[in-house]
Amino acid sequence: MLDRLEPGQWQLRFRDGSPAQQICVRTGRELIQLRHQNSKCSRYVIEDGRDEVTIQYTCRGANYGRTSIRRETGSLAQVESQGIAGGLPFQFTAEARRTGTCR
Repeated sequence: MLDRLEPGQWQLRFRDGSPAQQICVRTGRELIQLRHQNSKCSRYVIEDGRDEVTIQYTCRGANYGRTSIRRETGSLAQVESQGIAGGLPFQFTAEARRTGTCR
């Protein structure tokens, strides 16, 4: 499913009102570990459907997460993630929308 997302610059709008975030998406996999972007983590695919994927991942230092991504179109997706980052719990939902090419 992630391969069906269009590469480019994407904006994440968080449902809790947190500031929007920009991310360069090349393969769609960049949306999996938004709270652990620079960490090397092992991943386990829980669900891989036509329009939705759920992945659980574990990183060094007791950090982990579980992310579900639902594709609405090639340039629009819904992201839900929860886990532990830096010893603290996190949970968010966001809309991810392609806004152009990567800078």
